Amino acid sequence: MPAPTAPIGRATRGTTGTNRLRRVDRWIARHPVLRSAGADPLVVDLGFGASGVTAFELEARLRAARADVEVLGLEIDPARVATARTQLEGIREGSSHFRRDARVSFATGGFEVPAPRRPRIIRAMNVLRQYDEADVPGAWARMAGRLERGGMLVEGTCNEVGRVATWVAVNAQAVPETFTVALHLGALEAPSVAAERLPKALIHRNVPGERVHDFLGALDREWDRAAPHSAFGPVQRWRAAMQGMTDAGWPLRAHARWRLGEVTVPWTAVAPAA
Repeated sequence: MPAPTAPIGRATRGTTGTNRLRRVDRWIARHPVLRSAGADPLVVDLGFGASGVTAFELEARLRAARADVEVLGLEIDPARVATARTQLEGIREGSSHFRRDARVSFATGGFEVPAPRRPRIIRAMNVLRQYDEADVPGAWARMAGRLERGGMLVEGTCNEVGRVATWVAVNAQAVPETFTVALHLGALEAPSVAAERLPKALIHRNVPGERVHDFLGALDREWDRAAPHSAFGPVQRWRAAMQGMTDAGWPLRAHARWRLGEVTVPWTAVAPAA
């Protein structure tokens, strides 16, 4: 029997937080890639951190859309995997608000994504921030290569409390397709706060001459122009700003999710210049 290979990648910082990934979880739950999956779709929480809570939350949120979903949490650090398994034992015993029958498991692994079958979706949030930009295409390709046909990699970053988040949806051919910004509107001063939490593929590109810089600048301008709508609440102001973006020619998608403080564009609208 061949010796097991070492996990590929580096351990995450481990700064797991309850509800930190709620925005991306809810986005995945509504995505056609999940809803159109065959029976028992596998979703991987790659680099779940010092606690298994993000995997438990992911399963709970996706279960509302697909009762047959299964979540596998992967971490490079075996001690973190052991901690998550202990947490899972507690859930099975009823010591948590999570369902006792939650379809969640944990294993040691990295970008090679060791899984019992090809995942439908891999979520890798706050994993690539510690890498160089040049490492991103290889990491995307390695993870996407483990997806089932029609699957999706969701890779991005959020702040510690999950109120600012951005992510890229990458298909099974390792081609990025969309870019999403998700913000808590209640205390939002400027949408460009997302610049601090851009995915590694974009965070160093927020400079004049780059598309993502133009995009964030346009968001700020339309948010400012929509200030009169604040009298009707931040959601109405955001919707007005998004309509302004559309009128200015930005190819915004998923209009129904504007009320959640989200905006999604094709990757080509923000892709780094050659």
